[in-house]
Amino acid sequence: MDLSNTILGKLLSGKETKALEIGELVEGTVISIQGTQVFIDLYPHGTGIIYGKEYLTARDMIRALNAGDSIKAKIVDLENEDGYIELSLKEAKQALAWGEAEEALKSGTTLEIVVKEANKGGLMLDWNGISGFLPASQLNAEHYPRVESGDKNEIVNELKKLVGQKLSVNVLSVNPKDGKLIFSEKGEKAGSREKSVPSKYSVGDVLECEVTGIVDFGIFLKLEQGVEGLVHISEMDWSLVENPRALYQIGDQVKAKIIEIKDGKISFSIKTLTENPWTTVDGKYQVGDKVNGVVIKHNKHGALVSIEQGVAGLVHISEFESEKDLKTKLGLGQSYDFTITTFEPKDQKLTLSFNN
Repeated sequence: MDLSNTILGKLLSGKETKALEIGELVEGTVISIQGTQVFIDLYPHGTGIIYGKEYLTARDMIRALNAGDSIKAKIVDLENEDGYIELSLKEAKQALAWGEAEEALKSGTTLEIVVKEANKGGLMLDWNGISGFLPASQLNAEHYPRVESGDKNEIVNELKKLVGQKLSVNVLSVNPKDGKLIFSEKGEKAGSREKSVPSKYSVGDVLECEVTGIVDFGIFLKLEQGVEGLVHISEMDWSLVENPRALYQIGDQVKAKIIEIKDGKISFSIKTLTENPWTTVDGKYQVGDKVNGVVIKHNKHGALVSIEQGVAGLVHISEFESEKDLKTKLGLGQSYDFTITTFEPKDQKLTLSFNN
């Protein structure tokens, strides 16, 4: 008996064969397709089979197969009751797709994908059989739903207008374990957009602009016809800004400074046109001082307290029994007495202790 092509023969000849594992991707040659069963040569490991549920879920792919074709499949069972290695084509296709997604993330490859659905958070895209998500915050300015009222139903209606359209996107993050694939449209046509920024504009320019859009993360300003820039919420004021709509309306004239021109995008700052309040308090306070402050925000770390316009510090949640206790004792918009525990104005760092 010729054992040269068997696992035993390989072992006897001194050639080791790596053991297969469930979940592993393997490549083999189609031996035959018999009814609802596909037999695959996985030499030197044995014969693989696709049948039952795995056959049904992959029947569209199987229709294109012929004996002699080379295919990749994923192992779901090392040995079934008939001695075959059970395989899955669908899972293999998904595994390969996740691998391609990771490569696209590393290389920065731009993908052309049609929008399938829209929801209040953004858009759903189907890529190589994987359902991916494009958050609204990652849309280009021209596609972002500019709903002045901020009404969620209106935002969804605006996003639905993109269903069926093909967008140029980049992979933002890949997590096969959790089945999460996130896209971003912000890299689309960067080269072409850079040409749309006239050379007369440069970093440092202070311009009078018109507010053309208000979104959760900032406001859009029009420099001239076809040229816009963004003031991110963090660049609107030295004080905490949580709702840009509370400060601006469409059509407002705003003076802003260009702080960056990159990949065809213009970024503005409004707050840099006023003095940084942290520079005015240097030497005014020191650790141990008793101060009065207003609670302006609660977060998972504690309460953010403003002691002067644009100067705020954290009261850590560890001072309280629970988050509920903190919110009960430090109400939003209310003023209380505190003690300064850390004060480093150069680093804009301030921590406080609540004086019960």
